[in-house]
Amino acid sequence: MEHIVVHFDIPATDPEALARFYSQLFGWKIEKTPGLVPYWLIETAPEGRGVGGGIMPREAPEQHPNNYIWVESVAEFSSRVQELGGRIVVAKTAVPQMGYFAIAIDPQGNSFGLWEDDPSAA
Repeated sequence: MEHIVVHFDIPATDPEALARFYSQLFGWKIEKTPGLVPYWLIETAPEGRGVGGGIMPREAPEQHPNNYIWVESVAEFSSRVQELGGRIVVAKTAVPQMGYFAIAIDPQGNSFGLWEDDPSAA
């Protein structure tokens, strides 16, 4: 199985301004999603040709962009992260009807996400 980057998140103090910046800079299609959580989906290229991402409000001054790696099981890979000296800072969390994610910190302090597809996630 290939464990590839499948998504990225960019934190922003002003998400709408940052969405305009990246849209104008690279021509990315960026649209705010409906719902309670403010989030802007990024389409970097036609489907199947690029990695998609998102922009969301910055939650802390030290928050940096995050890449999500596709895995077979967020629970299994969360355990492996810890066995190899990393930490899980956001436990397995559902994204309804899409899948599950967790946020990890590697042994040298870099954050990354784990992503598991699961349309039945609630």
